[in-house]
Amino acid sequence: MATAHAHGSGPQRGAFGLGLALALCLVAGATLGGCGLYRSDDYIICQLKSDTTSEALAERFLQDPRRSWVIEEANPGAVFQKGKTVIIPLQDDNRAGLFREGFQVVPILCYHRFAAACRSALCVSESAFRAQLAYLKENGYRTIRLEDLYAFLSYRRAIPLRSVVITIDDGYRSSYDTAFPLLKEYGFTATLFIYTDFVEATPLSISWDQLREMKAAGFEVASHSVSHCDLTLRQAGESETAYEARIMGELTASKAILDRELQQDTRFLAYPFSKYDRWVLGQVEAAGYDLGLTLERGAIPFFADPLVLKRTPVQEEDLHDFSRRVSTLTPVLLE
Repeated sequence: MATAHAHGSGPQRGAFGLGLALALCLVAGATLGGCGLYRSDDYIICQLKSDTTSEALAERFLQDPRRSWVIEEANPGAVFQKGKTVIIPLQDDNRAGLFREGFQVVPILCYHRFAAACRSALCVSESAFRAQLAYLKENGYRTIRLEDLYAFLSYRRAIPLRSVVITIDDGYRSSYDTAFPLLKEYGFTATLFIYTDFVEATPLSISWDQLREMKAAGFEVASHSVSHCDLTLRQAGESETAYEARIMGELTASKAILDRELQQDTRFLAYPFSKYDRWVLGQVEAAGYDLGLTLERGAIPFFADPLVLKRTPVQEEDLHDFSRRVSTLTPVLLE
């Protein structure tokens, strides 16, 4: 069983003073139907008329059930039962994740494959993965999609205080057989980086139908190139022109295949072997990608370069080591 520790109370994004907020709303707002609520441009105060959930409230008032975290963080420990009063923020009040104690960062975890028992450094056992997910759940982490991270990096939207991105590279079938059910069990999602030549290529490969099922469950599927080649490496005897055409094909063909098979606009890429250079970055942007992910260790603040995002490879390790990899606040001495 994972143990909650090491993070303390952390920064708080605003459980409002309920009495003050209600007084202000009574002056500024008008009573609305449905849950006896009061509204301003910044928030709603709602007295619940029936038992409900934060997801249902987010769908109704924020038009997105995935933003239930906004309501939960504004009402820490709240139970959404009939007669309870809850606050529903309507504005993102801290899109950069800046706090007196420091600034928010997002750890991006990278996995490759899973098994009951592992002999490879790229493999994480089912039991270890379950323990890591339990640790995240018990310590209040929420998985976000790269789409959400991109909005954070673009200074368009705040994200949960303890946000983490889970990524799974290559396209092994264990992403579906092992990781998928465990992630669903804990209420998490992930982003799969797929190199398209590998899909359905071997008994160990994931299938297109499995990827479609995972996408329908809220998971993201993104590019890892066509053949998983080093994008910076020219082959023996290859001219510069031929090399440039081949690499552009790795980027554009992978995107085109994923777009066609999954009916999406693929905008995120993980660099095979974490290899890139200035020229490759230019081609990545020209091919229509908004985010590029490496395997350079570290976490992501709102001011990170979107084409060179750091990730942390996860291996078989104890929870103490794992907990150090998922810090979501970088302390800054302001005095």
